[in-house]
Amino acid sequence: MDIYDLLNELSIKYEEEVHKKVFTVDEAKNENISLDGIGCKNLFLIDELNRYYLVVMVDTKRCDFLKLSKELNVKKLSFASVDALNAILGLDKGSVTPLGIINDTDNLVHIILDKDIVDKNILVHPNRNDRTICINYFDLLKIIGYCNHTFTVLDM
Repeated sequence: MDIYDLLNELSIKYEEEVHKKVFTVDEAKNENISLDGIGCKNLFLIDELNRYYLVVMVDTKRCDFLKLSKELNVKKLSFASVDALNAILGLDKGSVTPLGIINDTDNLVHIILDKDIVDKNILVHPNRNDRTICINYFDLLKIIGYCNHTFTVLDM
């Protein structure tokens, strides 16, 4: 399913800004995106038992992998491979977004949401890194529910 079709089907309002392809948070910030929301850093991770996690956090924060491992009760977290990113979420390196879960029909990915994005407008890629959309946190929860995924809110 196309992400725009899903947004329309779920009656999710969004604003969009087109820009050059960006592959990092710093590159996105250099684009001076004018949408009113919190920029998100999105990390696609795997644990020692090959379970996948998609971390959505405020883009000014750094992910403390040790703390996150303890919170999730796993021994080790690392970045998942680009091949897994493409196979599971249908995304390429540099375009990681929570909206990629529409392609995870086997529900392999557990979503981790930073408590600091709760009840805020957030900026994410619409499954491609040459544009950014602004949606409300609760609309992201609608998408997560529609896609039958689980999520956890943590203090990142």
